[in-house]
Amino acid sequence: MHTATLSRSVRLFRAFRHEQTDRDTFYRVLAADSAEQVAASTPLRDRVLLDVGGGPGYFSDAFEARGATYVGVDPDVGELSARGEPGRNMVRANGTRLPVRTGSVDVCYSSNVLEHVSAPHAMLAEMVRVTKPGGTVFVSFTPWWSPWGGHETSPWHYLGGHYAARRYTGRHGHEPKNRYGSSLFSFSVGAALRWAAACEDATLVRAFPRYHPWWANWVVRVPALREVVSWNAVLVLRKDGDA
Repeated sequence: MHTATLSRSVRLFRAFRHEQTDRDTFYRVLAADSAEQVAASTPLRDRVLLDVGGGPGYFSDAFEARGATYVGVDPDVGELSARGEPGRNMVRANGTRLPVRTGSVDVCYSSNVLEHVSAPHAMLAEMVRVTKPGGTVFVSFTPWWSPWGGHETSPWHYLGGHYAARRYTGRHGHEPKNRYGSSLFSFSVGAALRWAAACEDATLVRAFPRYHPWWANWVVRVPALREVVSWNAVLVLRKDGDA
């Protein structure tokens, strides 16, 4: 059972500081925690899990260790090959047009991708579409107004995404990897919750801050505060219909 304790939060935030300098270490820690977190919401053994935006496949080992059949998709060749050759279970594809049959996966998962998609609602709809009735959609993302909303340009994104990107370029001599308006967009917890409430094909089961201890889950229920304090938000939905 996943235990969202304060010590776990501290461990994740410590690992998070090394995302830019030691990606392997950071993503292995995050992948193990994520698989445990998803397993607390739905069984994984003998289930097919689709990871939308899986990148170079950091999450593959963690989910397969729990008995899931893992398939990852990512549209970026650079991300797919970030660890060398793309993984055997990775496919190049766009999250807003998944090349996956309707109602064919047990779990549709995505970590820190929605903020990089110009049409996040389209991606969410696709994730619901490919999930079997009774299956689970588990999606997390970084809200724009969180302290890490501008990614490597943070905290200057609070003064505007374009300004933050220009400042980063001036200081580092090259553009940020996450460029506001082309590979990084403003998406809010409120917008995600409104989409979930209006979704006709799935029901929102839980919404909570991904990295926080369990007793801080209430922050997602407070408008404005949730945009800053959540840091990273999770939506768990159940596809409507009989399993």
